[in-house]
Amino acid sequence: MNIDECLICKAPLEYLVQDEVMECAICHKKEPSKTRCVNGHYVCNDCHTQGMDSIFGLCLAETSTDPAAILRRMMDLPFCHMHGPEHHVMVGAALLTAYKNAGGQLDLESALREMYSRGKAVPGGACGFWGACGAGISAGQFLAIVTVSTPLAREPWGLSNQMTARALDSIGKVGGPRCCKRDSWLAILAAVDFVREHLGVEMARTVPVCSYSGRNSQCLGKRCPFSGRPIQPPVQ
Repeated sequence: MNIDECLICKAPLEYLVQDEVMECAICHKKEPSKTRCVNGHYVCNDCHTQGMDSIFGLCLAETSTDPAAILRRMMDLPFCHMHGPEHHVMVGAALLTAYKNAGGQLDLESALREMYSRGKAVPGGACGFWGACGAGISAGQFLAIVTVSTPLAREPWGLSNQMTARALDSIGKVGGPRCCKRDSWLAILAAVDFVREHLGVEMARTVPVCSYSGRNSQCLGKRCPFSGRPIQPPVQ
């Protein structure tokens, strides 16, 4: 079963070990990439994430302090695919929204626009090609935004890198292959714990039960922490 793979023909994707110049099947832009379907279709990141700006309205209207629940509402919007670089923006956007609603000091609209810009810079496939899942990077970008980190900052610089490391450690311990839903939730839960410990802001922490497995031909099944088996919060 190959569900929600190629956006053009639904065939399975294949990943190359080196870039090749490919032409987007939608906008016809040519650029180097390692990802295409077995029938040769390539869709660029911009076309893959078309419609993602709808998250702004959702986030600005949200009152929840639960980033996992906010993220799930994003996942159910029409623009969101089973896998894709949209998750690299959505994780950070859900965290920014929950952080603001939980009492964090933040200009949410400005922060969301910055998250959109930073998250879109992380390409699809980063999890396998860079050794750094975009969902985990998104959690670090969220922390960098709320702490106003820059390359010259001291504590914010350290905290942002620690946040990314915490999220990637959680993602890496489950193992592959990738699942953008699973990895996004793992990054979210790691961030909720990290923010409570280091920033003193208490976002709600709920563990989702996945309803997307039927769309994922590489689903881990019971090995996935969201298959119905609850994750216990870490001992403080």
